[in-house]
Amino acid sequence: MAIASPSAPTFSSSSFSRTRTDPTRFLRFSALPCHRAQPPPRRLLLTSRLNSPDNNGKEDLQYYELQHKFSTHRHRRREGSPVFVTLPLDSVDYSSVKMRKRKAMTASFMALKAAGVEGVVMEVWWGIVEREEPRVYNWQGYLDIVSLAGRLGLKVRAAMAFHQCGKGPADPFWIPLPRWVLEEIDKDPDLAYSDRFGRRNREYISLGCDTLPVLHGRSPIQAYADFMRNFRDTFGPFLGGVITGIQIGMGPAGELRYPACAPHQPTLASHYREVGEFQCYDKYMLASLNACAQEIGMCEWASGGPSGSSSFMQNPENTDFFRSFGSWDTPYGEFFLEWYSGQLLSHGETICRAAETIFQGTEVKPYAKVAGVHWHYSTRSHPSELTAGYYNTSKRDGYLPIARMFGRYGFTMCCKCFEMKDSLEQLTTMWSSPEGFLRQLLLSARVCSIPFDGENSATTLDDDSFKQVLKMSKETPSFSFNFVRMDKNMFDSRNWASFTRFVRQMSEANNLRAKLDFGGGDIYVSFSATASVPGNIRVVLAC
Repeated sequence: MAIASPSAPTFSSSSFSRTRTDPTRFLRFSALPCHRAQPPPRRLLLTSRLNSPDNNGKEDLQYYELQHKFSTHRHRRREGSPVFVTLPLDSVDYSSVKMRKRKAMTASFMALKAAGVEGVVMEVWWGIVEREEPRVYNWQGYLDIVSLAGRLGLKVRAAMAFHQCGKGPADPFWIPLPRWVLEEIDKDPDLAYSDRFGRRNREYISLGCDTLPVLHGRSPIQAYADFMRNFRDTFGPFLGGVITGIQIGMGPAGELRYPACAPHQPTLASHYREVGEFQCYDKYMLASLNACAQEIGMCEWASGGPSGSSSFMQNPENTDFFRSFGSWDTPYGEFFLEWYSGQLLSHGETICRAAETIFQGTEVKPYAKVAGVHWHYSTRSHPSELTAGYYNTSKRDGYLPIARMFGRYGFTMCCKCFEMKDSLEQLTTMWSSPEGFLRQLLLSARVCSIPFDGENSATTLDDDSFKQVLKMSKETPSFSFNFVRMDKNMFDSRNWASFTRFVRQMSEANNLRAKLDFGGGDIYVSFSATASVPGNIRVVLAC
């Protein structure tokens, strides 16, 4: 049974967040508008009602407006929304650090440019660039990609990937953390997240040791900052011209979250039913929890996460902590969830500060990603969001603090699942509501006046999926879309027709046959009726 206290002392959320002092004065990006919207604290009392089936959320949009003194009719997007495409995971070879399939990549880039795509998202893997030794970087393959994109007129958004890719060495897209980092984790397993069963997760270094010198005399935050600083120095000539955005990884899958769900999933359906596990059992997280509990005089709350919270696949209504009127809604539950989510916010803010300082004056826009955890959104406790680190329930808005944090540093918020529909997801998971989740997230971004970048969760190319993206994109005045990801199926004639039609609708352009100027004539890209892979794209020179 979950721990609870009938007479708990009062406390504030600031008591549960780690404090970090830094003598350095951090400056804003000089070339970016800094969003400093700081409305007085207001609580959204019924966040899960944003997806009311009876009124399609209209009444609750008005309720949200009243709570935050914000009008959803105030802003209208005047220009089209740019579309980016994420590159294949194996664009840079893990061993040689060279760009793979240069000819196919060139043809694909020409096709994207001709379709009206704004640019590409290039994931820059820590485990590739700094693989063998600390502070020894090899950027060669990524330099080749940026140079190629620049020559063909595409923009690049570089995603700093400080996490593991893939499920294990047997995965064809396996990219682990740097070897020297894994050696340190082998020496001190508590550098990896752990749940109450002692299961370790090595996707991302535990945020509990963010500021401790556990990596050859450097802290993880210092290692991330050094990586970004070396990227800035190496790619300096491209910043602000070809490279227009930097997405900063803040957790597993590059998202600001804990690795709450099991890393190995047999099926997508089972993944969506997962409640997840609290990741607070490594010694560094436990030390922080213990300090916060001692500070408010509740030593019995210092031993770990909530008991009776569930197993991975358990119905939340059968648990003491997550059921509708469970222990999450008690003084103990509030204390633990404030601390757990506060640690995540503090981690995100530390990285935002570092990135802001490093990329100051480079004229690149910073991005950060939030996870699309929607499969228990229609419950009161939102358990899978809680274990991921988002203190979002039917009584509390957990995304507004994140949006405010991003706004303080001029970040664009990113999230996936824009192609998902409630009607389809609820066929397998009755509590799921991707549309309701996105509405709340988009409203939080609008309240804080920050731009939004959407993504698809699965590589779906059908017209209905693209229509859903268009529908959800209308919820925010400043929007871009990142299609995940480029592969040979994308260039199948039917899929390509759907994609180019989508790009036209997003950009509000009339002519998809974009002209590429190489200085010696006009080059256009056309497609044969049977084209199925980038190699079948025909490049026609018009003299």
